[in-house]
Amino acid sequence: MNTSAADFILSLLNIVFLDLILAGDNAIVIGLAARNLQGQRQKQAILLGTGGAVILRIIATILVVWLLKIPWLLAIGGLLLILIAYKLLSGGSAETDIQAGGTLWAAVRTIIIADAAMGLDNVIAVAGAANHNITLVVLGLLISVPIVVWGSTLFIRLINRYPWIIYLGSGVLGFTASSMISGEKVIAPYFKAHPLLHVLFIAAVIAGILAAGHWKRRRTQLAVQNHSS
Repeated sequence: MNTSAADFILSLLNIVFLDLILAGDNAIVIGLAARNLQGQRQKQAILLGTGGAVILRIIATILVVWLLKIPWLLAIGGLLLILIAYKLLSGGSAETDIQAGGTLWAAVRTIIIADAAMGLDNVIAVAGAANHNITLVVLGLLISVPIVVWGSTLFIRLINRYPWIIYLGSGVLGFTASSMISGEKVIAPYFKAHPLLHVLFIAAVIAGILAAGHWKRRRTQLAVQNHSS
């Protein structure tokens, strides 16, 4: 396998992993929006709603990939991704007060609209990891979204059972964010001239996210324990 093919596969796996690690809220949205429907209509709502959400997300991600070519927006996207990684690790979650649809198309509409409103983290993460490669964007979403639909419950259980997956996901987001910032056209030549500083910058961003997120996570857990005791 040549280097370019290996890089493509690694980037694709990175995008799929990022989508899965950020998919908890989206899986909840799908379940809540379709909960009033029964049997086959519920399955139809999930499939149609998810299909519409995928198409909308592909379009949004392609737009963001294009926008990230504008000076300094790549760095801004990296900073936003740092906040998203911190939120993921510290236990922050998106609003889940989703109104269940009473009809098939009402549920489909709810899934698409709610997913679009909650999908900023996925869009920025995927756009940054894709490195301007639209093929990676489309393939990554087409692979990961069916896993979210049919395997979201299992994946959420895995995260609850093995909390280190969240730390790994935040670390990957930190790597993507620091790569976006250091890849900014104005900054990139400096990091290319000083490769050691580049490595130290990436390590510092990842370590900062993990340390701050872990600290907040522990404080939240202690607060909950104290409140219940």
